[in-house]
Formats: sequence, structure tokens, C-alpha cells
Amino acid sequence: MLFLLDYGAGNVTSLANSIRKLGHQFRWIETSADFEAATSLVFPGVGAFESAIQHLSHRGLLEPLRKYILSGRPYFGICIGMQVLYQSSEESRSPGLGIIPGPIERFSDNDKAVPHIGWNSSQPLDVLLPQDVCTHFYFVHSYCAKYKPEKFPEAAQWAHTTTQYGEEIFVSSVRKGDVFGTQFHPEKSGGAGLALLDAWLRGTLPAHEPEGPRVSRPLNLKHGLTKRIIACMDVRANDEGDLVVTKGDQYDVRERVALAATAGGAVRNLGKPIALAERYYDAGADELCLLNITSFRHSPLQDQPMLAVVRVAAERLFIPLTIGGGIKDTIDPDGTPRAALEVASAYFRAGADKVSIGSEAVYAVERLRARGGVADGTSAIETIAHAYGRQAVVVSIDPRRTFVDPGEDLGSRVSEVVRTTDGTAWWYQCTVSGGRETRPLSVVELAQGVEMLGAGEILLNSIDRDGTGLGFDLDLLALVKRSVRIPVVASSGAGSASHFVEAFAQTDVEAALAAGIFHRDEVKISEVKEALRSAGINARQ
Repeated sequence: MLFLLDYGAGNVTSLANSIRKLGHQFRWIETSADFEAATSLVFPGVGAFESAIQHLSHRGLLEPLRKYILSGRPYFGICIGMQVLYQSSEESRSPGLGIIPGPIERFSDNDKAVPHIGWNSSQPLDVLLPQDVCTHFYFVHSYCAKYKPEKFPEAAQWAHTTTQYGEEIFVSSVRKGDVFGTQFHPEKSGGAGLALLDAWLRGTLPAHEPEGPRVSRPLNLKHGLTKRIIACMDVRANDEGDLVVTKGDQYDVRERVALAATAGGAVRNLGKPIALAERYYDAGADELCLLNITSFRHSPLQDQPMLAVVRVAAERLFIPLTIGGGIKDTIDPDGTPRAALEVASAYFRAGADKVSIGSEAVYAVERLRARGGVADGTSAIETIAHAYGRQAVVVSIDPRRTFVDPGEDLGSRVSEVVRTTDGTAWWYQCTVSGGRETRPLSVVELAQGVEMLGAGEILLNSIDRDGTGLGFDLDLLALVKRSVRIPVVASSGAGSASHFVEAFAQTDVEAALAAGIFHRDEVKISEVKEALRSAGINARQ
């Protein structure tokens, strides 16, 4: 009997969906007695090492888990489920299970963004694959088991595969006997991940027992982190109440009436959310983003159609899914208060991997600055990051150019000013409500503020470039990228495959997102991937 262990954080729904799709049955661990009935066990998880250990201890499951693993029965730990096998973690005062005698450490951010988010290769130890062979899996984490065979030789004997991120090599999977663990998420790694998961469930995963000392491989930058291509869908109800994918000028998503210059027609309908999402999954999108722009975003827990979309998407699509819209403290129409954490939790339970926060992040940083840069733990970013890990929190930023008059005193913002050869100069001012209201924050102040509060990724839009097809705002991307140490996703303005190449080649952002050009089939995801490969930019095939 296969059992799944849920410690209470992150998206375990996707793993359950993956196992069902592969034709396997399972039960959930509910009490310590269930470990005795289990003949195989999967422990998935994201978030923090300490919260996982504490939660398992509180439920009386930690020691039964250790006893189960030591019994030699099959075990598959995913992400946190692998990390808890180790002796300790830098993010925790609580010890791990101690089955692997080594530590979990934080990535260095000297040469790369942290968290490590995206698709990376996993190289078997002692078996050097040909340079043109590379299987990518999806990672999302800030802490890892660094591969140090000289310092931790016993732990190194557990290493099954390693992965390179920047100039660091870490253990991406462990294996000894029937104990198996992956730092990556097979349930979010498309066909390659499902094949690996199915092989383990069927007991057909090839045996691998190391013989003799392990040899650390040289750095191989070719097989490092790929650049991600994200398909984004703005979802709202049309006048008939059906959910559709739309696109417009911020919230103006209605068709123009005949030859009139004013809006007023039907809601622009570019397709059904699930149908489009499946199309992008089949086309090779690396991630999907669903943004709820219906009126229900003001009471998202009552938005059952949108939650249903997330559930169905998670059942059919096995790549990361980000949900945005209404992730904030709200009050239902009947007066019931709803915390942002409660809203995010509902989306995670439905199958989302990350949530996107917009205007609320601006207000949170304004409060942070008013307190002299002291966080109080109450913002949506902080509460969600504490419960689910910072990698689960994306902040969507909507800046616009504010032009500078000659001689204008900009104070500390002078270093943020972009100047052209003809003397034109501007800085980037942040907005809320889809660009309809400006706020007294620069894009750098906002980006650095959300990083301080615990955001794991920035989705960087441009009010000036949105819908223009003129290309990403490279000055904006470069400015924010050099101001933070978390991943940045480029958004707004893409009109051709070459625009993605420019963004990655000239700004070093980790991902790029588009919507309308994909919906209208003006640019195909396959064309973008081919353009990246032709330019020598690492992309998942």
C-alpha cells in the first residue's frame, strides 16, 4: 500500500494528481499507525525545513517516519522530503532525521539569484552524459545539500545525481537501497518527471550503487539553469458569466464599438482558460500564470469558478502554476474577514505552486519604509513566505516612466535615472490598480522592499510597453536586475521571438513572460525556444 505524507505546507495536490494520472492508488498518512501499514511512502514538500520538522513532531509523526525509513521499505522524498533525511539545515534550529550525515546549506548569492527557481539538468555521478544529452527537471529552493565529497565523504556516498547552479554543485537526488530522494519536483517536471515518478512507483528505476570514491565533476555551464518562457492568462467572467482569457489595456478588456473611439463592446475573448493552458503545456511552456481579474478578486474564496479552473489545470498540467488576483486581506460580502494567508492556502490546496501579489505589495513596502525599514511580520508577503517559503511568493510590479525636468532635484533617486543621448531622462515610478494610480515609490525602492519582506521572485511589468509589441523595456529590466538578488521575470512588450533573446542576452533576467502574442498565435513558444537556442541561450527542449 502506497502512502503519501503531507506535513501541511505547499502544493501536494499536484503530486496526488500525478500519481492518479499514472494509474496508481494511494492513501494519506493520518496517524502514526499508518506507517506500519505502508509498503511504500512518498513525502513531498516545499517551504521551510524547521516548520516541516516541527509539524511532524507536533503530530507525532517524526519518529515513526525515521523508523519507517530505517526499516528499508521504499521511500521517496521530494524537496523537503529529501532534505529532512540530512543531519541539519542552516535554516533550522531543529535537527533533521540524521539518516544522511551531512548539512543542508543556503546557496551563495554572490554569483546568482536565490531562490534557485526553474529548470536545470541532473547529471548522474560517475556517468558523464554526452554534451548533447540533457534532461531538465524543475527546482524551486534556497537551501541545498552542496556536493562536498572531501568534507562529507559519507554523505557523498548517498549522492545519486548532482546539478550545477552558478559556480556551485549540489546534490539533486540521493539513493541508497530503497531510499530515494530528489531536490527537484518530478510532479512539476513535465513528461520527464512523470516518467521518473512512474519508474519508482513500479519498481523499475535502474539500480545504482556507488563503488569506490566519488569524483567531483568539473563545472559545466552548458548544463546549467535554463531561461524560462512563461505563458500568462488574464482570466475574467464575460457578460454571460463564463470565464474567458482576455487581454487589454490594464483593466480595459472590452472590444471597441464599431468605429467609435470609446470602449463598450463585449469582453475580449481569446479562449477558454483550460484549453489555452493545455495548448501552452503541449507547446513547451516552462510555467503558466493565471491572473484573476474578475470582480471576485475582492472576495476570492467565494470565486468558485476560478478555484475550479486552478483545480482542473493542476489535474492536467504538470508544470509550475502561478495564481494572482486578490491575494490580500479581504472581507467577504457577509462581513467575514479573510487573511491573505487563508486566500493563498486555498489556491495552494487547489493546485497552485506560487501566488502573485500586486498592489498589496506596494502598500506593504510603504508601511515598511514608514517604520524605518523594520518588518513587523503582518504583510501578505511575510505571512505567506513564513508558512510556505519565499519561493512561493511572486510580487508583480507595475512601474511607468516619470520624466525628469532639467535641474530637478531627485535626491537619492539620482542613481536610478535613465538618460538618453538626446538629453531625455526619466525614473520608474510604481503604480497600483493596473497602472491607474501612481504611488511615491521608485521601482528600485519597491523591488528591494519586497525582497526584504520575503518575496522569492519579481514579475516586472511595464505600463509604457504593455501591449505595444515594441519589446521589453531593457533599461527597466537591467535596473531592477542589478538592484536585487532574487529572480526577475521580464514582462510587457514582447512582439517577436527576438525580443526574448534581447531580454536574456542584455539583462540576464531569469525568465520572460508573454500573453497576447501567444493567445493570438502571433508568436509560438517553439519559435521562442528555437531563437534562444540559435543565440546560444540555454532553453529547455
